[in-house]
Amino acid sequence: MSFQTKDIKPEVDPSGALILVADDEQDIRTLLRILFEKEGWRVAEAADGEAAIAYVRDHADVSLVVLDIMMPVMDGIKAATALRPMTDAPILFLTARSSEGDKLAAYRSGGDDYIVKPFHAIDLRLKVRAMLQRHFRYLEGLSRTDEADSPIVSPAEGIEVNLHENTVFKNGERVILTDREYELLCFFCRNRQRTLSPAEIYEAVWEEPYLNTASNTVIVHIANLRKKLEISEGGHSFIRTVWGRGYRVD
Repeated sequence: MSFQTKDIKPEVDPSGALILVADDEQDIRTLLRILFEKEGWRVAEAADGEAAIAYVRDHADVSLVVLDIMMPVMDGIKAATALRPMTDAPILFLTARSSEGDKLAAYRSGGDDYIVKPFHAIDLRLKVRAMLQRHFRYLEGLSRTDEADSPIVSPAEGIEVNLHENTVFKNGERVILTDREYELLCFFCRNRQRTLSPAEIYEAVWEEPYLNTASNTVIVHIANLRKKLEISEGGHSFIRTVWGRGYRVD
């Protein structure tokens, strides 16, 4: 099966999406509620990580979780770690913590993106809209039942990607990926036998201009993807590192 190097991604209307905002500052929660409701999105609030987990457990229709890191009872990193097995909804960290260590911890916990406070309202709205559209495209794929023309791609022995249903299997068992991890995997599938630089990967998958600091974002997401799709006890991965150049799937 051949792939074009760039997908044509249809626009998806995210109106009515339910966003959970978890932040211990009421002023921030109120501001985000106003911004998001103007876009036609529904908003729920939580003041700490435990409350966020409880809400998602009881509301399967949450489409996006916005998490602060510094919260009482349970911080955002621990909350994201607990949330990731519970929901496919993307997780956006919105926090005053700006160090590379904080960002790496956020991505390793299952976060999909990261914005540092203070933020520009328009940038946040655009980021959230893009994340919701990506998530809804993913859900639309899962909801399709006609498998007659489902293209199955196998980037490595034991791994199958169903590009029609947006599902991934390893040795016959379903593997749950985040939206970003799935798009990263598909990008590698479309570009097999090509060495892809971190900049090329970031601009294609994140759809944003590449900055040097984005390299760590790519590294962490590839590490997470490798961990989920290791195909031997020795941890062999079909995503090869080409030192000094980038990554490659043969």
